[in-house]
Amino acid sequence: MRTPWLLTALLIAAAPAATAAADRGAAKVEVFEASIPDLQAAMAERRVTSRQLVQAYLDRIAAYDHQGPALNAIVTLNPNALEEAAALDRERAEKGPRGPLHGIPVLVKDNYATADMPTSAGTLALATYRTKVDAFQVKRLRDAGAIILGKTTMHELAMSVMTVASLTGETRNPYDPRRSPGGSSGGTGASIGASFAAAGMGSDTCGSIRVPAAYQSLFGMRGTAGLSSRAGVIPLSSRQDEAGPMTRGVTDLAIMMDATVGVDPADPVTAAMKGRPAPAYAAGLRPGALKGARIGVLRALLTPELFDGAMRDKTNEALEAMKAQGAELVDVALPDLEPVLKAASVIAHEFRFDFADYLAKHPGAPVASIADMAGKGLTHEAIDARLKIRATTDKRDEKAYAEALAKRDVARKMILDAMEKAKVDVLAYPSAMQPPLFWGAEAFGTGTCAMSSETGLPAMSIPLGLSANALPVGLDLLGRPFDEQRLLNLAYGWEQAAHPRTPPFSTPALVNGKAPGASRFTVKTVAEKPAGAPSANIAFTYDPLTADLRFDARIAGLGRDEPVALTLQRSDEGKPGAVIALLLRAGQRAGASEIRLDTRARADLAAGRLFVHLYTRDHPLGAGRVALPAR
Repeated sequence: MRTPWLLTALLIAAAPAATAAADRGAAKVEVFEASIPDLQAAMAERRVTSRQLVQAYLDRIAAYDHQGPALNAIVTLNPNALEEAAALDRERAEKGPRGPLHGIPVLVKDNYATADMPTSAGTLALATYRTKVDAFQVKRLRDAGAIILGKTTMHELAMSVMTVASLTGETRNPYDPRRSPGGSSGGTGASIGASFAAAGMGSDTCGSIRVPAAYQSLFGMRGTAGLSSRAGVIPLSSRQDEAGPMTRGVTDLAIMMDATVGVDPADPVTAAMKGRPAPAYAAGLRPGALKGARIGVLRALLTPELFDGAMRDKTNEALEAMKAQGAELVDVALPDLEPVLKAASVIAHEFRFDFADYLAKHPGAPVASIADMAGKGLTHEAIDARLKIRATTDKRDEKAYAEALAKRDVARKMILDAMEKAKVDVLAYPSAMQPPLFWGAEAFGTGTCAMSSETGLPAMSIPLGLSANALPVGLDLLGRPFDEQRLLNLAYGWEQAAHPRTPPFSTPALVNGKAPGASRFTVKTVAEKPAGAPSANIAFTYDPLTADLRFDARIAGLGRDEPVALTLQRSDEGKPGAVIALLLRAGQRAGASEIRLDTRARADLAAGRLFVHLYTRDHPLGAGRVALPAR
């Protein structure tokens, strides 16, 4: 869904003369869905200040992180953010901006070291842990003029893809707060999806950037192994970890990469960047990159047995749309790859040792190893059993480790050979095979993250839009080593043609700095025939942040007739469709309750596709119906 009006909403704040008053709270700035270039232009033209932007994001966090949908995506906020913004405003006035990130608020995952805030990796064991230095990429962001607004929640120690932790509990998906945002960078995904900052940083050991990006309609890049430094990021696996950005738009992603990519002596893997040109991803963006591109589609992953139906439909629709933009779709098969990838993971061989090495390099933690944590009530049950198993490994099985490393090379060669044989520019496959899980459900099985994570090849998740169930769907584009510019350009071409991002319903634009309130409306069923049929009066209250629909219903005019049901139904091409909820049951003449609409029902309400139907003994096929007004 395109939302050009948002740019107007963003830039409304005040004329330059009103800046001081705005900083005192007399004027409000709306940053909902705003891009980094939009924010930068507003500051350059003196319509807003960096300090105002920080306050606007803080207002959104206050409205939606622990209230309303209660996303629970923020661990801690930078207590100095407003002062840092004011200093950057003064610097801009005196010297001009440092670059496109000057004065821009961003968020980082809570496994990135920050000298001014704790770095917990989500675990109670590290709740008070502070490093003395920033992570390399955090320092690069600050040097570029970005403001680290705060730290985001994550699955504890990055050990899975749900985002639950002993320190922070469950994080929720802004597209459906009953569901997980994915993980382990779920807090960053939920935060950027909800416009809590202009951009965010995550880490990806196997899908931990790309899955939350897909589940929040974001762009997320896992770069080539060696593209960006992991120094200062609490590790899960030194071979498989990559750290990088998640954004609502491709240009924002390129800007963040320009600031953070580069050689770091503290991370020897980045030596692969020596001799390469300085990053210029934003300047290198070119429209129309889909025309003539050869996209290799892994059809084996798009089968009904593996892939959720609504997500599959959206993916096929998007692939056809890419074809219409001039891309050539080429079916590619990798039938022998899966067992190789299963044998190529090195997380179990590295985590215990890498984690201890990190704490040794950054002293001050209350624990020194996972053995210090296991069995002491310091971790969430979601990881407790696995952590205890890994804590018992005193010595690495070097033979098994070497075999896993060798399999990584085999898998990489298999993929690159298949791409060369098919003469494709990229491979395309689902970022996630199933929709985000409801909290309390068992974790899903089939995933696609290993194709990049266990080969070191770059992969970028791009949003395809919302499925028929009103949930985001993402597609991974995987490229050759250091082919990030091609991935960005293909994503940029897709973004320009399809405008695939739709904001989440639960975190809309603020109204005078506050979240929109509940709406109230009343409807009355009307019978087409016969005259004098019973009717129902229903008073509704709808909370747009949680999709809770409260009602008070009363049936009148029954006489000797008896009520059978008062239903909430969706329409099917203007005709009565399936029943989605019972407001009153057989024999009930009045009642009040509450329904939490699921994602599809909420979308139907927003589009005016929900109806109330009254059924009675004398009118078994319906005594009248009425449409609920669009919300």
